[in-house]
Amino acid sequence: MTSNRRAWLLFTGWLLTGACYLLALLTMLSIGIFILPIAVAGTVALATRRDTRQSLPGLLSGASLPLFLLAYLNRHGPGTYCTTSAGGSSCTDGLLNPWLLLAVGLLVLSAGPALFLRIRRQPVNSATPSPSE
Repeated sequence: MTSNRRAWLLFTGWLLTGACYLLALLTMLSIGIFILPIAVAGTVALATRRDTRQSLPGLLSGASLPLFLLAYLNRHGPGTYCTTSAGGSSCTDGLLNPWLLLAVGLLVLSAGPALFLRIRRQPVNSATPSPSE
């Protein structure tokens, strides 16, 4: 496997791990306690791989996935949204602005690959320059 492909696979692994962490935090009072072990297992699996440090910006991008989910769930908000059917009608309150959640999600999603590519382009210095006397 090429180094470039491996780095992007590790980035994707960190992205999914970051999504699990934020989802566990947002749903801590319900299913978050069951999602947290998945995130911890992903962290352990990825942290034991070599050359995984430069793929860590995937954690940042992973935070966007729960934001996209929240934006979708609040797609009719903010405000009251009513639907009618043959059996009657029902109304729900959209508390959050989906456009703000979408904008923040896109910003966070794009920040991860930008940081990842910046880190990958930096040369690795194996030796520090010695001061001249």
